[in-house]
Parts: sequence; structure tokens; C-alpha cells
Amino acid sequence: MMDLHIVTSNIATVDGAISSLAKSSQRSISCVVPVYNSQSTLPILVPQLAQELSRLATHWEIILVNDGSSDQSWEIICQLAQQHPQLRGINLMRNYGQHNALLCGIRACTYDITVTLDDDLQNPAEEMEKLILKLEEGFDVVYGTEENRQRGWLRNTLSYLVRFFWQKLMGTSNAEYISSYRAFRTDIRQAFEDFVNPSVAIDILLTWGAEKFSHVDVRHYPRQVGTSNYSLGRLMDLASTMTTGLSTAPLRLASLNGILIVGFGVASLAYVLISYIVRGGSIPGFPFLSCLIIIFAGAQLIALGIIGEYIARIYLRMLDRPPYKVRSSIGQSIDHGD
Repeated sequence: MMDLHIVTSNIATVDGAISSLAKSSQRSISCVVPVYNSQSTLPILVPQLAQELSRLATHWEIILVNDGSSDQSWEIICQLAQQHPQLRGINLMRNYGQHNALLCGIRACTYDITVTLDDDLQNPAEEMEKLILKLEEGFDVVYGTEENRQRGWLRNTLSYLVRFFWQKLMGTSNAEYISSYRAFRTDIRQAFEDFVNPSVAIDILLTWGAEKFSHVDVRHYPRQVGTSNYSLGRLMDLASTMTTGLSTAPLRLASLNGILIVGFGVASLAYVLISYIVRGGSIPGFPFLSCLIIIFAGAQLIALGIIGEYIARIYLRMLDRPPYKVRSSIGQSIDHGD
């Protein structure tokens, strides 16, 4: 019986390996990496990606989008392209932002599945299989959520707030698991193929064509080289892009705020009148009146600021600025798609 059990177990293992091999022979994956000042990490990252992609798929490519790096990143990309035929490099004219660079790379993808990750070596290439297997369960987008975020407390707090905004705007509970390590079906990009706004948030754009979101836990290594390019200002700008650039939620919030303030004013007036009738005298005026004025003035300024942000974005949109512009490319022919 023991021998029979071992034989059965071995057969199951062989069948699983054959099934996995059959699936990998049918896969085609495009891996997009936005690059910014990463001359020290690219020579390590690219071989890791090439090894993992060659194991997971028959047809694959690596697309490195140089987002206006000030170091030798583009030169390194050109050297790596000579060593890896499946590598394609795109050199943008200046620094447009991580999500703009991602949009450029996504539009250049040629295979069925797109995987994106950062260039800082914090997302292990070998964790990619988890995302692919989850995607093949029938999902449109799968995020690799870090098990232990290897960042400072301030960055983690800000990232949490950004994810909170995403969750409210995307209308899906999985928004809280959003990360830069993501896998999705490439044909989803058809939903935003005509998008030309300079304010880009890839995860919001994905919701235009995707319906089924999921996530898997992945390892997250501490940063070994350099520091994060996402400062407080960049995170706030990203949050602003998500809210006022791709949603009308702040306008609705301003309207709700106005309704609440009016309700508060009516309640205050009722209190004054009732007090006058019951007590026969008026309420001391200056402190009460000054508080009301401050509240109403603050509410008006908030509403005006939100409206002004939308007007500014309309103005920027009328300038017809592209989300990115390609300076040069290396590897196979690149569809600039801008």
C-alpha cells in the first residue's frame, strides 16, 4: 500500500508539472518597468525578470520606459538591449511621472498579459507567478500586495491614505490592496486607448475596462539602493490627480458640504428665535456671529478651491498636452501611441 501511495503521489506530481508546462507554453507576457535614475538596479533586475519570464511563458518581452532619468539609466538600457533580444527600451523626452511612463509602456505591449513592477528590486521577480496564476482564475486585474511594507511609517501612512481615496473612487473593496506590482489582461487598455490627459492614474484607467479585481500576498524586500522617488509632494499630487483629475467626487462633496452648512445655519436661526421667544432676550452676538462667519467663509473657500482645481485641469486639458512624448527607442518597433 505504501508503494502504491508513493506511485500515486509521483503520478500526481508529474501530472501537475505537465499541466503547469502546458499552461506556460500558452502564455505570452509583457513586463513593463518604469525607470527613473536606476542605473545601479537595472543590471540586476533585468536578468531576474528574463529568467522568470522564460520559465512562465513561451513568448515574452521586457519593456523599460526611461522617464527622464538624470543618470546613465538609458545607456544601461541600451547595453542590456544588446544582451537580451526580448528587451525593448523607450526613452521619454523628459520626466512625466511614473504613471505616465507606465501608460507609454502598456500601449507598447504586444502580448496577452501585462505585468508591471518598480525598478527598485523591492518586488521579487519570482513572485510574478502568483499574480499570473491568480489572473488565470478568471480575474481582469490582480495586485501583488506586500506582506510587510519595507518603508518608513510616514510613507506607509500616506500610501494608506492614497489607497483609501482609490477605494472610494474605484468602488471596489480590492482598491485597498493596490500596488505597483500588478498583472492584467492587455486588451483592457482598449478602454483608454484614446486617453490623452496629462494627469494619469493607471489604476483608475484600468477600472474603465476591468470588472474583476483581486490580489495576492507577495514578499517585499527593503530598498538596498537609493531612496524612494515618491515624496510627500508627489503622493499629494497623485491623490489630487485621482480625485479632481479623474473623478467628480470632490464636487459632490462640496455640494454636500454646502447642504450641511445651510442646515447648520437654519438650525442656528431656529435656536436664536426660540431663545428669543422663551427667554425674552437675544443671544450675545459677537462670539456666536463670528463663529458662524468663519464656518461659512471656510466652507465657501473649500468649495471655491475645488472648483478652481477643476477649472485649472480644464485649462491644462485645453492646452492639449500629451501624457508623454517619446524621444527614442531601442529593440523591436515601438508604437508611440501618444
